This record gives sequence, C-alpha cells and structure tokens, in this order.
Amino acid sequence: MTVDNILELVKKFTDVLIVWLVLYYILKSLRKNVKMALLFKGIVIVIMLKIFSDLLGLVTISFLMDYVIEWAPIALIIIFQPEIRNVLEQLGRSQLLGRHKVLTVDERERVVYEIVNAVEYLKKMRIGALIVIERDNSLQDYIESSKKIYADITSDLLIAIFFPNNPLHDGGVIIQGDKITSAGAVFPTSDSLKISKRLGTRHRAALGISEEMDCISLVVSEETGRISIAMGGELYYNLTIDEFKLMILEELRPKKEAIIEEEEEDEEATESN
Repeated sequence: MTVDNILELVKKFTDVLIVWLVLYYILKSLRKNVKMALLFKGIVIVIMLKIFSDLLGLVTISFLMDYVIEWAPIALIIIFQPEIRNVLEQLGRSQLLGRHKVLTVDERERVVYEIVNAVEYLKKMRIGALIVIERDNSLQDYIESSKKIYADITSDLLIAIFFPNNPLHDGGVIIQGDKITSAGAVFPTSDSLKISKRLGTRHRAALGISEEMDCISLVVSEETGRISIAMGGELYYNLTIDEFKLMILEELRPKKEAIIEEEEEDEEATESN
C-alpha cells in the first residue's frame, strides 16, 4: 500500500468521523430538547406517510406529501427558528469531556446531603427556592448574567441565599460539580400546557431550563412548601424527601457507573437462575 493510498483512507475515515460526530451531537441535542424532539418526530411521520402512500398507490396523500416535503424546510426554519437556534446554542455549550466535574461517590453523597438538608429546612419553613444542577450542557450563559459565588456547597449557604429579603432569593442558584457557582440566575419560563396554572414562576423557570438543557432543576414552593424536580421537560411534582434524595442521587451518577451496576445486577440474576 502506497503513501497516497494511506492518505486517501485517512481522508475518508476523517470525513465519515466528522459526519458521525455532527449527527451524534444533533441527535443528543434533540433528545434533550423537548420541542425539537417533537419536531423531529413530526418530520419522521411525514416521511413515513410519503413512503406508505407511494407503496399503496394513494395518489391524493402522495400529492399532498410532495407539497409538504417541498415547502416544509422553509416553513420549519421560519416557524421553529427559536428552537433551531437553541439546538445550535446547545452544540456550542456542550462540554466534550462531560459535566463540569465528575464527582466521586463520597463527593456526590456529600453534595446531595447538603442539598437535601437545605431543601428540608426550606420546605418546613415554606421558603421558595430554585436550584439548578449543571450536567453535560454548560450553563455559562446564565452564570455570566448572575451573581458569581463559587463556594463549597453547604446547606447553611443555600438557606441563606433563599432566605426572605435576601437580594438573591428571587433568582436561581447554579451548581457545578461540588460548587455553588452563582445565585440570582434568571431562566426562561416554560409555556407548556401540561403544567398547572396554579404553579408559579419558579416551577415554570425550572421546567423551562430543563426543556433547553440536560440540567436537574430543584424547586421548593413558597406557597405550599412542596418540593419538585424538573428534568428533560418533565416536572415531578410534590415529592417526598426520600423520593427527592433518591432521584438526585440516581441522576448524578456517571453513566459509566450506572452501566456497570446494571451489568452486575444482570450477572447476579443469571447466576441465581
């Protein structure tokens, strides 16, 4: 094999690798953006209808689908411009090496312990709070417009931030790894019809940021003291402290660790059979 042949193979491999990387990050962003995921499903349905109508000879449906496919790209760019922009922004925010810091088991348990202690107090005293934990997608844009703190996570500090009349209590706290990075952050509110009208701005902000990012949003209601978690565009409302703690621990586990544990459980189940 000559040098030219080797270079040609390297070029082809690089070409395919770049295409797969682009597709991977697009699909990853789609999975974490609820609105774009629904849009993607709609496109797939239209394509399936076109194939189905051609196979069965359904002339009218095929004719209509031709027009939809022909004009859909322009319509989608105009109608879903904000969502498309969000996906592109997420690609820019994504951290290639994963979340801000991969926590050890002890660090993860300490972080969850401090958060749960703070939330338990806030729940008891009916003090409103919004805590957002960063994962793979960077929250740097929201950090830049908020008050920088960068301090170790402690329940006392979280309680102090959200205590009534504190200048920062109305905004959200952002956590990266085992640090409170900033407070007073403002997040986009969700316009989802699934969320109850009785829920206020904190819940809508928690759901809104979870629709755009892969973060974990923790909410304490000021009116009822109920605690909730928003992830992936879904709001888990009125959780018990135990449910709240277990859900955070599970979601903060590194993916590799979760896969290893699942494999070990499968092996134990196989041996017992």
